[in-house]
Amino acid sequence: MTQKAKGELAYWKNRLEQQGTLTHDHFEFFYTTYFDLDNVFYRGKKILDIGCGPRGSLEWAIEADMRIGVDPLAAAYRQLGADCHSMQYIACGAEYLPFADNYFDVVCTFNSLDHVDDVEKVIAEICRVLVPRGYFLLLTDIHRYPTVMEPTVYSWNIVDKFQPELELVEQKHVEYTVFSVEGFGDIYQSLRRGVAYDHNNREERYGILSAKFYKHDE
Repeated sequence: MTQKAKGELAYWKNRLEQQGTLTHDHFEFFYTTYFDLDNVFYRGKKILDIGCGPRGSLEWAIEADMRIGVDPLAAAYRQLGADCHSMQYIACGAEYLPFADNYFDVVCTFNSLDHVDDVEKVIAEICRVLVPRGYFLLLTDIHRYPTVMEPTVYSWNIVDKFQPELELVEQKHVEYTVFSVEGFGDIYQSLRRGVAYDHNNREERYGILSAKFYKHDE
């Protein structure tokens, strides 16, 4: 197991120990209201969550036709409660997704794009597996220095990398706020708070980018 994988797994084990259970109640809001979609939209859809983690990010989407989460640590997540979820977990990296072209109606990466090893390949795979008229939803940290678990660094203009294959529908730049309250992750609490990122402030700090993309007919 790589150092990055060990760190990721240790993080989730620590969260489980602190919280007792890895809840997933917050995900529904971000898949629906936050991106101006609703539950009905997902009826009969195929959804892919890249870098899904062990929380059960797609448990809420009970009317979807398919709910798949991919993560290199998917097998280990069964020990953290993922085996109780109804969504499907597949152990793989995002650089080579084991799915046909134009397969998923919705693809997302929530707090995971900076964790990949080759962001260019991942972007190409996202564009490949997304169906025409499908949506890609992105929530990601923006930071300047790589870490063991977040080795990929990019700026706010990462949205340009998805174009012209995908059309940028909307984006938001939000300040990252550190919370001490237990519950869902800091990135989600910061997004709910919604304080606009001050680009005039040159202080070294994390920001959060949210973006919604649309794939036109080929």
